[in-house]
Amino acid sequence: MQVTDVAQAAHGLGGEFSLVSLFMAAGLVVKIVMGVLAFASVWSWAIIIDKSLLFGRLKVKSRRFEDAFWSGRPLDELYRKMSDKNDHPMARVFAAGMNEWGRSKEVGRGEGLVAGAKDRIDKVMNVAVSRELEQTERGLGVLATIGSVAVFIGLLGTVWGIMTSFQAIAQTKDTNLAVVAPGIAEALFATLLGLVAAIPALIGYNRYSAALNSFAVRLQGFADEFSAILSRQLDERGR
Repeated sequence: MQVTDVAQAAHGLGGEFSLVSLFMAAGLVVKIVMGVLAFASVWSWAIIIDKSLLFGRLKVKSRRFEDAFWSGRPLDELYRKMSDKNDHPMARVFAAGMNEWGRSKEVGRGEGLVAGAKDRIDKVMNVAVSRELEQTERGLGVLATIGSVAVFIGLLGTVWGIMTSFQAIAQTKDTNLAVVAPGIAEALFATLLGLVAAIPALIGYNRYSAALNSFAVRLQGFADEFSAILSRQLDERGR
C-alpha cells in the first residue's frame, strides 16, 4: 500500500476492521507476510493432525503385536501370520530380525559362526529401528522451523506496518487516528498471525517429540529383547 493511499484506505475501511478488510487494505509486503504465515499455520496443523493419528495407530498396533509376541506361540508361526500385516514399525523390525535369523539357520555349529550370526541379527535390527524412527519423525522438523521462525516473520510485518503509519504521519502532517490506524492494524494483524502459526507448532513439536522418544525407547527395547531370544536359540543350536 502506497503511503499516499493510507488515508483513503482508512476511509475505505469505514471503521470496519475485519480480518478480510485488514488483509485487503494491507500493503504488498504485509500481504506476503500474512500469506506465508497463513500457509505455515495450515501446514503445521496438517502435520499435527497427521502425527496425532499416527501415534494413536502406533500405540494400538504395537500393544496388539506385543500381546501376540509374548503369548508364547512359536516365532515361525507368528512370523507367518504377520507376514501380510507388517503395517507398523514393531512388526517390520520383527520381520527384519526373523529374515536374518532364517538366513543364520544355515551357519555351522562353530562358536565363531554363531557369534557372527548374532552380530548380523543385531545390526539388521538396529538398522530397521533407525529406519522406522526416521520415518516416524518425518514432519517434526517442519513444526520446529515454523515454531521458531513464524514469530519473526510476523515481526517483519509488524515493523513494516508501523513504518507505513509513520510515513503516513510524515506525509500528511497529521496524527489523526484515521491516518495511523490502518498501518497499526495491519502491523498487529501480522503479529497475531505469527503467534497463531508459532504457538500450535511449538506445542505440537514438543508433544510429538516426547511421543517419538517414548516410542523409540519402546521399539529399541523390543528389538533388544527379541535379539536376545534369537541369540539364545542360536546358542542352543550351536551346542
